[in-house]
Amino acid sequence: MSSYKALTMNDIAKALNLSASTVSKALSDSYEISEKTKQLVNDYAKQNNYRPNLIAQSLKQGHSNSIGVVVASVDNPFFSQIINGIESVAYNEGYNIIITQTHESHELEVQNVNHLAHRSVDGMLVAISTETQNIEHLKKLQQQGLPIIFFDRVTDDMDTHKVTVENFKSAYDSTAYLVSLGYKRIAHITSLDDTSVMRERLAGYEKALVDNGFEVDQELVKHCHGTGRDRTKLKEALDELFALNDAPDVIFSAFDKITTVALSLLHEMKKSVPEDVALLGFTNTILADIINPPLTSITQPGFEMGKEATRMLIHLIKDEHLVTKFETIVLPTELVVRDSCPPKK
Repeated sequence: MSSYKALTMNDIAKALNLSASTVSKALSDSYEISEKTKQLVNDYAKQNNYRPNLIAQSLKQGHSNSIGVVVASVDNPFFSQIINGIESVAYNEGYNIIITQTHESHELEVQNVNHLAHRSVDGMLVAISTETQNIEHLKKLQQQGLPIIFFDRVTDDMDTHKVTVENFKSAYDSTAYLVSLGYKRIAHITSLDDTSVMRERLAGYEKALVDNGFEVDQELVKHCHGTGRDRTKLKEALDELFALNDAPDVIFSAFDKITTVALSLLHEMKKSVPEDVALLGFTNTILADIINPPLTSITQPGFEMGKEATRMLIHLIKDEHLVTKFETIVLPTELVVRDSCPPKK
């Protein structure tokens, strides 16, 4: 459906066979209403996600001309680029955006999504958190008519438009590239979470190894926390890799934070990159070409992802008909060759 219609007092009145005046008074805890009726009204309101919405009440057409955005963290360069892409389309179309951060917490994601709904946003752009397994909070809002589009982290549990990148292909091609350079012990550091992004990248890495005649050595696969901020856990993973009898000659990192933090830790561990171990990973940091050594990296089209997702969302918001056919856009990545991963001597 075209736009989100928040639950109103009239809706509650009709559902409970009460007058709108009675519902209004019950919600405002008026002495004129019995405790039993107050309980009935408030229970229904709570169960159906009702909140008084002063913004919506002040809008003649019931639209706020605002879009809610849910990301893990705005300090991640990739998400920052996506937000820039979102803004470039939204502002030109007359929409403001409200940005919320989950910090990879499912509980915070639920709170943020509900807060945005209560602000009467016209639609939402969501990258689900790494903790999120259950998306009932999003399904419920979609069923009530709120357009929701997933980007980057997507799920098959809900039918809607989605925008992502070639996660499997980019991991496959990058691993095959490492093999072509002569690397034989290719470690992979990925996340603890089970998001579509991490699953596809791990699968691409494993398939490329098998297709190139290598066995998948699980000792070379390390799972770390999704934010990449836990240096202690990542340090433990690196220590375990270098303690192997046959240590890795290259590390392939599955996401941005791990790539840059791993480089920092390797310097602290007195491991020279690329002499002691080469490094290749996903990263959208603008510093990739000036840090020491410049990072061979897979860059994702964050700005384009934001633009595409926003175009699709605004089309949904404006569409007067119920949309039942949805599209998944898969954008290409780019492998940028620099100094951290030279041909193996």
